Amino acid sequence: MTRSHPVPVHRRSPILYGSLGLLAVLLLAVFGFVLWGNTPARPLPEAVAALEPAPDLSVTTEPWLIFQPDLAAPTTGLILYPGARVDPRAYAPAARAIAAEGYLVVIVPMPLNFAIFGADRAAEVIAAYPEIQAWAIGGHSLGGAMAARFVYQHPQAVQGLVLWAAYPASSDDLSGWTGQVTSISGTLDGLSTPAKIAASRPLLPPTTRWVPIEGGNHAQFGWYGDQAGDQPATIDRETQQAQIVAATVLVLGALR
Repeated sequence: MTRSHPVPVHRRSPILYGSLGLLAVLLLAVFGFVLWGNTPARPLPEAVAALEPAPDLSVTTEPWLIFQPDLAAPTTGLILYPGARVDPRAYAPAARAIAAEGYLVVIVPMPLNFAIFGADRAAEVIAAYPEIQAWAIGGHSLGGAMAARFVYQHPQAVQGLVLWAAYPASSDDLSGWTGQVTSISGTLDGLSTPAKIAASRPLLPPTTRWVPIEGGNHAQFGWYGDQAGDQPATIDRETQQAQIVAATVLVLGALR
């Protein structure tokens, strides 16, 4: 009599199941982050309107948001990095007002709306405009921190840094940098709080100009509505924006 042999049962290893489960969780997390990053705070109507060209000002939306005065060719430029998960168009009114003073202004969209993934993008802008003789770079919140990182990594590429409710990371010590630096902040900012701004002083040059906006908050550095964790401002957005623009123009004027 021939004995039948049992068919072997191949059991999957618990380690394999665990690895597949971990991979699924990671994929879901990545997908969720991409979806989250691609749903930024939307620009207010005033910001969208600021993208319209004027007889003395050209506005281009590709590959960056570019504001350029037409009456005279500018020789000084400003590169702006948006805040985290903020539509870059939300900074169009400020960019337009700065450009009206005779400067090229370029707002740089970021991968997944996080400047941390595109801190070096200013180099592309600088290369695209060889006629610009002096550059400043700036940004709002995380955008400002990444602008500071660009300066730290490329200290000769720009001559000015403007921080809008922002400060450098502790690893990006600019205290010895010789360029023009201005830190603009709101006294009611609930995110880049006055205490955090004050703590950044050792990371910036001793010649840094500090501009606190009384009654200003975090969200009013752009035109995108309220922001979780922020405090209510006691001045309106137009008043805060006017002070931001004025302080930024002073930096650019010093570079001319």
